Amino acid sequence: MATQSEYDVIVIGGGPAGEVAAQYAVAGSDRTAVIVEHELLGGECSYWACMPSKALLRPATVAAAARAMPGVREVVGDAGLDVTAVLRRRDEFTSHHNDSGQRSWSGSLGIDVLHGSAQLTGERTVEVSTGGHGDPPTGTLRARHAVVLATGSRPAVPSIPGLRGALPWTSRDATNLREVPARVAIIGGGVVATECATWLLALGAREVTLIVRGSALLASAEPFAGELVAGALRAAGATVRFGTSPTAVHRDGPHDTGEGRIHGGPVTVTLDDPARTELTVDELIVAAGRRPATAGLGLAAVGLGDDRLSTDDRLAVQGVPGDWLYAIGDVSGRAPLTHMGKYHGRVCGDVIAARAESRPLDGPRYLASADHGRVPQVVFTSPEVASVGRTQRQATADGFDVEAVEVDIAVAGSLLLRDDFAGHAKLVIDRATDTLIGATFVGTEVAELVHAATVAVAGRVPMESLWHAVPAYPTVSEVWLRLLEARRG
Repeated sequence: MATQSEYDVIVIGGGPAGEVAAQYAVAGSDRTAVIVEHELLGGECSYWACMPSKALLRPATVAAAARAMPGVREVVGDAGLDVTAVLRRRDEFTSHHNDSGQRSWSGSLGIDVLHGSAQLTGERTVEVSTGGHGDPPTGTLRARHAVVLATGSRPAVPSIPGLRGALPWTSRDATNLREVPARVAIIGGGVVATECATWLLALGAREVTLIVRGSALLASAEPFAGELVAGALRAAGATVRFGTSPTAVHRDGPHDTGEGRIHGGPVTVTLDDPARTELTVDELIVAAGRRPATAGLGLAAVGLGDDRLSTDDRLAVQGVPGDWLYAIGDVSGRAPLTHMGKYHGRVCGDVIAARAESRPLDGPRYLASADHGRVPQVVFTSPEVASVGRTQRQATADGFDVEAVEVDIAVAGSLLLRDDFAGHAKLVIDRATDTLIGATFVGTEVAELVHAATVAVAGRVPMESLWHAVPAYPTVSEVWLRLLEARRG
């Protein structure tokens, strides 16, 4: 059990969002905090999502850049990746699923960590079981000031006959793969699906098929982003099947062989196309979205009638009086991204600290305003997709009168970066205020371009002022000048 039964702040969930919330809530004070985590401190991002996925993707990017550069390609040749070395580096970045480093970090800040599951039983009261969900409680914690829900999300598995019984891979298996399936089908066309397809092809999967219910990849992005990613995946050997869904799944000898290992014999997927096509693969990956992890949190005990949470911009859960219960990160139902969860943690922690000290909540630091049309995201496919704010479609739906400007990314910096550089950029401008409300960059290693756009969107920088933000030459950032020139005409 924890070293004490009463804390100023109790955080349920020890991923990046929960860690940051605890840190900010007690910083520079004698307040106490405990994090209750039922798995590994560091959460999904550290062991099953951001860190391992990017560790799998980066080697292929480096290899492609080398093969595109005269003087280097002759040395590198056409050899494929050393899969063993790639997986070894991946495991180093996930600390071999050992969270001792994270626990040392929390200890250095005076934050207690309790391994177990937790549920609300009343106002500021949390019941903890160190055995897991459903086991008898082993103790009760009480918060003087706040309880923070930071339990993240779980993969959504569609209700398709035979699917669950086939023991398909989810994102956890795909990022922690121990063997590369020769034939893979992926259900979904979003971020997880496209990134999985990218690294599986790079690691030597012979057949990769994306089964996409809709008509585009990355459907929430600007249309050209999904088109360019689909084209690149097909060029790399993938098959992308739009407008189709599985109607049934069957696996020969399904067996839980462990995370990241092929779970039995061949999988047959029946599709709902006119021919009732059957696809046989060695492994099936479900990448059909995620759902907030609210099960077992005891929401009914605090008057919440269902498992969907809603928060105000101070991250306090709506429907619970007293401003003592907060929700951050994926479980809040807001932007389900690690960097946004950490942002929520900063805002929430500052709000808790101010309320604990009876300080006024004046100023923008106490409001999670970035959730409203200012969210940045990078999809680490090849090409990368980096965006912030609203797409043109979203802006129009939200009632903005917009102007769109787009150009190919073809500047001295991009040509010097690699001979086969290709990319496209688009700005979405609010005519009423003449400010940027959205930007999308697609191309080779464009991830680092998005923060400049994020600053412009978050800061509501007038477009005229951007003329005086001079891009260094020769860099890919010179595309900003080309975008402004295209608008000037």
